[in-house]
Amino acid sequence: MLRLTDVQLPLDHSEEDLLAAIIARLGINAGDLIKHTVFRRGYDARKKNAIVMVYTLDVEVRDQDQHAKRLQGNRHVTIAPDTSYHFVAQAPADLTMRPVVIGFGPCGIFAALILAQMGFRPLILERGKEVRERTKDTFGLWRKRELHPESNVQFGEGGAGTFSDGKLWSQVKDPKHYGRKVLMEFVKADAPEEIMYVSKPHIGTFRLVKMVELMREEIVRLGGEFRFESKVDDIEIADGKVCGLKLADGSHIETDHVVLAIGHSARDTFEMLHARGIYLEPKAFSIGFRIEHPQSLIDACRLGPNAGHPVLGAADYKLVYHASNGRSVYSFCMCPGGTVVAASSEPGRVVTNGMSQYSRNERNANAGIVVGITPADYPGHALAGMEFQRQWESRAFELGGGNYDAPGQLVGDFIADRPSTEFGSVMPSYKPGVKLGDLNTSLPSYVIAAIREALPAFEKQIKGFSMNDAVLTGVETRTSSPISIKRNDDDLQSINTRGLFPAGEGAGYAGGIMSAAIDGIRVAEAVALSMLEGIARGTTK
Repeated sequence: MLRLTDVQLPLDHSEEDLLAAIIARLGINAGDLIKHTVFRRGYDARKKNAIVMVYTLDVEVRDQDQHAKRLQGNRHVTIAPDTSYHFVAQAPADLTMRPVVIGFGPCGIFAALILAQMGFRPLILERGKEVRERTKDTFGLWRKRELHPESNVQFGEGGAGTFSDGKLWSQVKDPKHYGRKVLMEFVKADAPEEIMYVSKPHIGTFRLVKMVELMREEIVRLGGEFRFESKVDDIEIADGKVCGLKLADGSHIETDHVVLAIGHSARDTFEMLHARGIYLEPKAFSIGFRIEHPQSLIDACRLGPNAGHPVLGAADYKLVYHASNGRSVYSFCMCPGGTVVAASSEPGRVVTNGMSQYSRNERNANAGIVVGITPADYPGHALAGMEFQRQWESRAFELGGGNYDAPGQLVGDFIADRPSTEFGSVMPSYKPGVKLGDLNTSLPSYVIAAIREALPAFEKQIKGFSMNDAVLTGVETRTSSPISIKRNDDDLQSINTRGLFPAGEGAGYAGGIMSAAIDGIRVAEAVALSMLEGIARGTTK
C-alpha cells in the first residue's frame, strides 16, 4: 500500500472530501482508488479560527508500482511500512522451567502476554490484588482515608497506569513498531477502535479495568499462571545467576529467568535488590504539585471558537519553562477533564497523581507542574532518591493534617507568597480532601522558587493559567523511578546478575503506559531467546 502523510482538511469535512484529497494527492482517477484506511488522525490548532484535521493514510490503488514510481521524490507519498508483529521464538513443547514475571502493570502485562503467545507459559507474581478488588481498596483511601499498603494506586493488577488518564502515546523510538502491537492487543481486549489511529489515544480508568481482566484471561488461556498477593521477598543468586525466588509466605519458586517489572514505587523491593548486590544507581526524576483549572478555560484558550467540538474533545497542553535558578519546570501527565487522586502506597505519606475517564468530562483539567532534579540534589547511596521522595511525602502528610488530606494553596496566593484560607471558583478534586495553607515548606526551596517563577510565564502561553483561584495540590513525587537497575544493551539482562531482566518504569527504562508496554515486549523477546540458548547449552530445562 501507499502511505500518504500530511493530508489536511477542514475540521468539519465529509468522507467525500477525504476521498477527493486522496485522489488529488496521488493524481489518479477515482476508479483507480481501491480502498483506504486511516493510520493516524490529528489536528493542527495553531490557528484557532481555522483548525484543520491532519491525516496519515494507507491507500491501495490499481497499478500501485507504476504510481509509486511516478510519485518518487514526493516526501508525502511513500510505500507503507510493515507494522505487523513477528514473534522471535517458539517454546519447545517439553519445556519445564517457566519464566517468572514479577509485577503485572503495563510492562509486566506485555512481557507475560508475549511470552505466553510464544508458548513459554509464564508464571506471573503480583504483590497486589486482582484489579476489581484493588479498585475497592483504592476507593477505601479516597472515601474513608484507609490506606492498604499492598493494594492501592501503585500496587495491584494493572499497575499504576490503571488509575491514570490511560494515555497511549509515547515519544520513545520504536523502529520495530512494537507500539502497534500494543494497540492491537488493547483493541482485542475491548479498547475502542479509535486508539489505532487518533494521534493522542487514551482509554481512561474504567475501561482499563475490563481490558486488564481480559488480557489476564488470554494469558491464562495460553498456559500462563497468576499468583496474586504474592510478594517476592528475595531473589536467590548462585554464581552471579538467578536460581530462584523466595516469597513473603515462605514458599520458593525455582527459575532461572525473571522479568523484574515492579514499577516505580516498590521501595521495599528496591531495598532488597540493593542489599542483594544487584547493581543499581540513582537517576534523575521530577517533583512538584498538581495544578487544577476549569477545563473550559483550557478548551477556550487552546481551541478558541471550536471549543467543545466532539471531534476535538477536551483540550490538553504541554508547557516548559527554564527558571533563573537553572531548573526546568514543565507540565507532566496532563489529564483533561479529570481528577487529582491520592496515590500513596506507604502509611504516613501523601502522594498525588492525575486520572481521567475515557469521556474526560469532569469539570477540572489537571496536570503535574514539576521541577527536574538530579542525584546531585540527593547525594549518597543508590537509594538516596527514594529517601528524598519519602521525606517530602511525609512532609505533605504533616501539612495536610495527618489524615491523608493533601496540602494545597491557590495559585494567586502561592505566587504572592501568602497562605490560602478559602477556595475560590475552582474546587479541588482530590479525595479525601485538601487542606489550604502555605506550600512554602512542602518541597525544597529551589523547587518552590522555580514553580513560583514559571506560573506567570505559563500565563503567556495559556491565558488564565496563573488565575488566582486555580489550585495547587501537593505533592507529586512519583513522576518516574528514582533508580535505574542497569542492564546490558544486547541481552537486556542485569549487568551483574544473569537471568534477571530489569524492565519498565521501575527499572528506569520507561515512562508511561506505552513505553512500559513496549519495553515489556522487548524484554519478553530477550527472555525467550535466552531460554532457547540455555536449552541448546543444556542449562535451561
